Amino acid sequence: MNQALVFVGVDVSKASVDVALRPSNERWRLARDDEGTRDLVARLLALRPTLIVAEASGGLELPLVAALAAEALPVVVVNPRQVRDFARATGKLAKTDALDAAVLAHFADAVRPALRPLRDAETQALTDLMARRHQLIAMLVSEKNRRGVASAAVLPRLEAHISWLEDELRALDVELRQTLQRSPHWRERDELLRSVPGVGEQLSLTLLAHLPELGNLDRRQIAALVGVAPFNRDSGALRGRRTIWGGRARVRGALYMGTLVATRFNPVIRDFYQRLLAAGKPKKLALTACMRKLLVILNAIVKHQSPWRDLSGQVATPSS
Repeated sequence: MNQALVFVGVDVSKASVDVALRPSNERWRLARDDEGTRDLVARLLALRPTLIVAEASGGLELPLVAALAAEALPVVVVNPRQVRDFARATGKLAKTDALDAAVLAHFADAVRPALRPLRDAETQALTDLMARRHQLIAMLVSEKNRRGVASAAVLPRLEAHISWLEDELRALDVELRQTLQRSPHWRERDELLRSVPGVGEQLSLTLLAHLPELGNLDRRQIAALVGVAPFNRDSGALRGRRTIWGGRARVRGALYMGTLVATRFNPVIRDFYQRLLAAGKPKKLALTACMRKLLVILNAIVKHQSPWRDLSGQVATPSS
């Protein structure tokens, strides 16, 4: 006899873990600690679920997800916005931890998101370092904006904090470079990415940390994942303007800056950009198309492990 399908939704908060099963509608609440994690793993091993879906919760979910994956349990982490849209579509407007777990179980049953390899400890460490770098930059910008309107009583404290943030940012950049150099796999990928004109240190680091799928998807999938794939907006006889939507904002921001450089110094992207402008395309649309083209090039370079070659056929070397 075939085993009954069991879908599990896991909602992780600071203090607890709410679990819901489908189709039995059974619910549990466990403490978010080592004992609670061991208890949950044991229960799910006995159940042999078809799919476990957890929601990304700012990193709170990572220890639990790692424990489930270590036991070869079929767990996938999904985007909270996607789950919230699903909840609204099914009429679930109330929001509590227990209800969220039930929605996640329903989502697992109805959508059945594909399992993806989880990030290893090294990749997660790089991601955390990059996230911290973004936080430091945001704080620096805020403090520098405040400096312009600060009174004499506050200004020395602002200057001291800005100086500390700048020192911390420099130290973090050194650690990021050392982290790359310690890993032959990342060092090789970094060299491949930075062989492309327009791709500098920060874009390469962002891709390594926040887009591990690079080189493993086709060009349409990678463009949609980052959020630079145009989506149709047609209805009946109406043909709306295609627009990009969703995706990974942090990757898209770094890709935008790299593309600005590439439209000047990368011969392929520069010529493509000029052709689009000559055809009457708005600059914003042309730049978005160049972002997509650069991403597709980078995806192919990583997939085939082949560095960028300029128009003369010479292999480019990454800038220092």
